This record gives sequence, C-alpha cells and structure tokens, in this order.
Amino acid sequence: MVGDGEPQVMSTEQALRQAKDDGLDLVMISEKADPPVVKILDYKKFLYDQKKKQKEIKNKAQKVVVKEIRFGPNTDEHDYEFKKKHAIKFLEEGSKIKAFVFFKGRSILFKDKGEILLLKLATELEELGVVEQMPKLEGKRMIMMLAPKKKK
Repeated sequence: MVGDGEPQVMSTEQALRQAKDDGLDLVMISEKADPPVVKILDYKKFLYDQKKKQKEIKNKAQKVVVKEIRFGPNTDEHDYEFKKKHAIKFLEEGSKIKAFVFFKGRSILFKDKGEILLLKLATELEELGVVEQMPKLEGKRMIMMLAPKKKK
C-alpha cells in the first residue's frame, strides 16, 4: 500500500493505476532517472502545504522599521529631551532610528552644531542602541542611523 513511507519499484503504468485507484495524483520527481521517479500524493494538499510553509517563513522573517527624528541646528534643550524620549521608545520597540538635522537657508553654516547634537544623542542612547552610520552631510541634511542593541 502507498503512503507507508517505503519506496516501491513499479512501472509508470502500475503507479498511474495505483494513483487512480487511491484517488490521488502521480507526480514526477525526477524525469531523467532510469526508471523515472514518481510519487503518489494529493497534489492540491501538497500545494497547500507548500504555501503554508512559505507563509510561515515569511512571518518569521524580521521586519525592520525605520523611525525618523528631525532636529534643527539650533534645537533647544526641552525639544531635544522630548525627541530623545521618543528615540528611547523607538529603540525599545526594536525600530531603527534615522536622526537628522535639517539645515534651512543659511543655517548650513552651523554644520558643527548639527554634528554635535547628533553625537550627543548617540552618546546618551549608547546603552539602548548602536550607531550604524556616523553623522554624514547629504545635501541640506546631516543624517545618523541608530539600531537597537540585540536582546540577550
């Protein structure tokens, strides 16, 4: 009887007859083998199981969420603390942080202030996250990336 896990040697015609008798499908595994390797199974159930496995793998994959925090070069202490609290919450959730200083007009002259602000944020959050990308000027933005530390 088919389905007991033991491979059986039979002709393709016999296998086809057996599959029809059992109400199952005959699936070709390897065409090039001599004799060809076939398997008797319920093909729709097989496809269903494959989809289920793919969905399970997809659900187990970790999704990376990037949250943005925007500063100005002259951000005052209260606003900085407020945004730092949000950054702490984001890192604890497991999200990455894209912290950036946006320079408008002539405020680009304060590049050093923006870099100091971002480095201050990085040092204050070092127990929760690690710096993936140091502050870097891209156009009118100075960007720094932080990732949460792995939980043990």
